[in-house]
Amino acid sequence: MTAVLAQALRKTYGEKAALDGIDLHVPRGTVCGLLGPNGAGKTTAVRILTTLLRPSGGRAEVAGFDVTTQPRQVRRTIGLVGQHAAVDELLTGRQNLELFGRLYHLSAAEARSRASELLERFGLEHQGPAKEYSGGMRRRLDLAAGLILAPPVLFLDEPTTGLDPRSRAEIWRAVRDLVSGGTTVLLTTQYLEEADQLADRVSVIDAGRVVAEGTPDELKSKLGGDRLDVVVHDPELLAQAAEIIGRVASGPAEVDRDTRHVSAPVSERVQALTEVLAALAAAGIEAEDVALRRPTLDEVFLDLTGGGSR
Repeated sequence: MTAVLAQALRKTYGEKAALDGIDLHVPRGTVCGLLGPNGAGKTTAVRILTTLLRPSGGRAEVAGFDVTTQPRQVRRTIGLVGQHAAVDELLTGRQNLELFGRLYHLSAAEARSRASELLERFGLEHQGPAKEYSGGMRRRLDLAAGLILAPPVLFLDEPTTGLDPRSRAEIWRAVRDLVSGGTTVLLTTQYLEEADQLADRVSVIDAGRVVAEGTPDELKSKLGGDRLDVVVHDPELLAQAAEIIGRVASGPAEVDRDTRHVSAPVSERVQALTEVLAALAAAGIEAEDVALRRPTLDEVFLDLTGGGSR
């Protein structure tokens, strides 16, 4: 069953199109990563799908309900965690969750019970006020607040912005647990590693349009499969090394002078590695490091959105 559906979704402000006809299809129980540079339209899409904005055109459904004609039903089936924590720092974690429960029209007893369940689930038994929480704990509390009604669909708008790697890993673990329990997640993020870690499928948005979609591996394969990376000892020999590597590669070699790094796509990884090492040695070019790897989602992102040097 489809949890989130968007067809030719548009949002305009005067003559400016924030969304220019995007399509999304998110199956139930999966994570869809929505990637794009600043101003691409990610947050606008989330605000429309969560009924905070009306679209200018197209249609969208969440959990089978139309976001324009059935907004109340949509709101009953979703959770939303925005870019900034919405918890009250003077209240304890329990008091925050009970407050959100009451705002969602739960009885006092239901709110207490749900708060206890979520505090244990997210490891938030700390008794002090939320202002004493670490950044990761505050974000987990914010995530727990978005789950008060156990929504089948959860929207996470850049949930780990500003968190350190350990706190980010805690949020990732919490999201994986939610999805394993059947929750559908639509995730917007600036962290390409985050989408690589969590998303079943990724949609890349640029200038209000979906410019690519697929699994992380499918998107990476569009850059030519494996890549050969060589760090050259002498920066004066970078151009010569790039020429040698380019003869073996299946695409143009890229040079980063600051890191003395040459990178190129290759189709026959072992043969390419052997030929490049032999040719570099014959030319008297010393390689400090050599590696074969898959393209990163960062490289896919830059290639698709025109942010790289390619």
